[in-house]
Amino acid sequence: MKKIWATVFILFLTTALYSQQALWGNQDITSPEINSDGTVTFRIQAPEVGKVQITGDFLPSQKADTPFGPSDAPGVADLVKGDKGIWEYKTPVPLAPELYSYSFIIDGLKTTDPNNVYMIRDVASVTNVFLIRGGRADLYKVNQVPHGTVSRRWYSSPKLNMERRLTIYTPPGYENSSKRYPVFYLLHGMGGDEEAWIALGRTAQILDNLIAKGKAEPMIVVMTNGNVSQEAAPGESSLGFYKPTMQLPKTMEGSMEQSFPDVVSFVDHDYRTLKSKQGRAIAGLSMGGYHALHISKEYPDMFDYIGLFSAAIMPDKRVSSPVYQNMDEKLKVQFSKKPKLYWIAIGKTDFLYKANEDYRKLLDERRYPYVYRESEGGHIWRNWRIYLTEFAPLLFR
Repeated sequence: MKKIWATVFILFLTTALYSQQALWGNQDITSPEINSDGTVTFRIQAPEVGKVQITGDFLPSQKADTPFGPSDAPGVADLVKGDKGIWEYKTPVPLAPELYSYSFIIDGLKTTDPNNVYMIRDVASVTNVFLIRGGRADLYKVNQVPHGTVSRRWYSSPKLNMERRLTIYTPPGYENSSKRYPVFYLLHGMGGDEEAWIALGRTAQILDNLIAKGKAEPMIVVMTNGNVSQEAAPGESSLGFYKPTMQLPKTMEGSMEQSFPDVVSFVDHDYRTLKSKQGRAIAGLSMGGYHALHISKEYPDMFDYIGLFSAAIMPDKRVSSPVYQNMDEKLKVQFSKKPKLYWIAIGKTDFLYKANEDYRKLLDERRYPYVYRESEGGHIWRNWRIYLTEFAPLLFR
């Protein structure tokens, strides 16, 4: 009997120790450390390596070539090696309130900070994040306000002949009320998916905080997957785990626009919505702005509020979808129906700036009204979060 209890005890101890192994081997280091003066210190213990750098959007940007043209890229700075092989970098100046992302580069290998568990995926890259509180950045954090609900829903798309997933935010109090709500369709950029806006864009936190302050109407926000060849985000579909990529089929050739009524039908059927043009808004960033532009003109009675955030404008010349034909006539019909808001925003150094400038000239020539917002910086999430905080309060008033 004693042998049995001894065996049981050893098994219990082994299991307990195994389950706790994640607590061992971690570096007892604080990184990042937000100092009282607003500077930030980053640390990593790597005694055997020859060089450690940090790259992040809090550093002065540098130019980089992309498949779509020159764009801003995060800067790079060197860490200094100290006692016990701990490398350190302290920002030379306080950082302004913002949600920042960063990675370490160790002997040329880009990697995450082992002392920071807070990470976000953007397409195939995973970076650490940290938040400097204050100002607009307080909209990006969880505050002690009523919270909405974020759910992942599967819906049937007859047009695409597949089941697909989207992310839906319902406002505080939705479950306990019987009222109907307006719907804001919020679309991601190339390489993104239905997780992009809720993670990188901080949609739930922004809406919770704006609604609590009385600065935005309570609304449902629907975040779709604009890659119509996908069922869902990488790792969330029947394809299992695979490396995400920006090079996906059927992204900007008309299928997204043609199938979008399937999304609206599902949302109107399963949620208490205002089923009218006055109760719907659509906006998107980059590729999502492209989709928002063409969806809204393709269905001029569907949306009263349209937002183009750093939008791609015209299709590739090799694309022949009817969605992109007769654009002048379709815009004429859309603006004859007097949408309540047509909102265009872009950064001064965005590689899509010229395309947006040309599109605004077209609208000006035809005297189609729109609101224009120009910001600093380029094709970056920092701008798109700002645009969301400014666009959402204009809806459904």
